[in-house]
Amino acid sequence: MGVCSATGAAELIREAIRQRGRASIVVATGASQFEVLANLIKQPEIDWSRVHGFHLDEYVGIDSSHPASFCGYLKQRFVDHVPLASFQYLPGDQDPQQVIQQAGDAISKVEIDVALIGIGENAHLAFNDPPADFETEAPYLVVDLDHACRMQQVGEGWFDGLESVPTQAISMSIKQILKSKAIFCSVPDQRKADAVAKTLAGPIDPAVPSTILTTHPNAYLVIDQAAASRIDQASLAKAEHVS
Repeated sequence: MGVCSATGAAELIREAIRQRGRASIVVATGASQFEVLANLIKQPEIDWSRVHGFHLDEYVGIDSSHPASFCGYLKQRFVDHVPLASFQYLPGDQDPQQVIQQAGDAISKVEIDVALIGIGENAHLAFNDPPADFETEAPYLVVDLDHACRMQQVGEGWFDGLESVPTQAISMSIKQILKSKAIFCSVPDQRKADAVAKTLAGPIDPAVPSTILTTHPNAYLVIDQAAASRIDQASLAKAEHVS
């Protein structure tokens, strides 16, 4: 699964560099991205000095030394391994309004060639928990995290208990994610099977944020057998890009 997303993204990165001399990408975190990033940094013939990276989301109120910090995660698993032209972090320990302003200004100046993302157990995209805001034009926003999202973070081992999970996060908006020329959405595990099934079954609904991916012409849902276990045949027939 990670190989599929990484090789697909790598080809688009190389093509963007060939055509424009640069590429811009969005990278995510969490358990779903372990294999993706591990394989992406191994991809051949990418001039990383021409690649600009953007951070998808981060908790409000924790610094990069925290075990659950997405800034720390991306530094350790991606940024430290490839000589990027730049990387736009979302520091969780800084004023969130200043962070979203700076990151929004930066991403508004580029075209995103590929976004590497996942889907949450509650079907969120980034930290846009249901009901997600499908209308805001802001590239980044501060969002409240719902109970299901916070419990997922505990279940994945990032926090010791619910009381230690932040209640807010900085998140890339739905519209900004959809501006990406291509999206590789990697979703492993049985615990996300319901979210995957609802994503493909539709209808488009802010209560199931990931359903919005079906409106994108180049969105690829990359899933393992466990995550695919509850997809019905009618939904599968509608899906054009399922790996």
